[in-house]
Amino acid sequence: MSLLDKEPVKRAEKFLKNFDQSLEVIILESSARTAQDAATSLDCNVGAIIKSLLFKTEDSFTLCLVAGDKRCSLNKLKKIKNKKDISMASPEEVKVQTGYTIGGVSPIGHLNEIEIIIDNSLERFNELFAAAGHPNCVFKINFSDIQKITNGKVEDIIE
Repeated sequence: MSLLDKEPVKRAEKFLKNFDQSLEVIILESSARTAQDAATSLDCNVGAIIKSLLFKTEDSFTLCLVAGDKRCSLNKLKKIKNKKDISMASPEEVKVQTGYTIGGVSPIGHLNEIEIIIDNSLERFNELFAAAGHPNCVFKINFSDIQKITNGKVEDIIE
C-alpha cells in the first residue's frame, strides 16, 4: 500500500487538489517527522518547513503555522488570543481535532474547524513545505497560497 492510500494523506491531498490542481503530495524517502529531518530530505532551509503546532485554551484550539527554525511564543499567542491559559495540545487532542498524528500534522484538511495563525517570518521564503498527513509526506506551497488555503491570520507569534 502506498502512503498516498492512507486516509490522512488522502484527506490532505483532496484539500490541496480542491484548492489548486497543480499542488501535489510529495513522498519522501526518509521521515520528515521534525523540521530538521524534512529540510534534510528536501535539501532546503529548515525555516522553509512549516511546523503545525496545536495549542489549546480552556474552550478552543488554535493551530499555529511556524517556521521550522523558529519557536512559537506562548506570551505573544496569549496576547493575540487575549487568554491567560494557553498550552500545547496533547497528542490525543491533536489526533481528535486535526485527524493527524504528531509528525504528520498538516495545516489543511482537519476533522474539525480550527483557527489558524501563521508566523509572519515564513514570508522570507519563496517555497514552503508542510506535512501532508504522514511523517513521510509533504507538499510545496508559497506564502500567499498557504494563507488562502488555510484562511489563516498572519501574526508575529515567534520568540
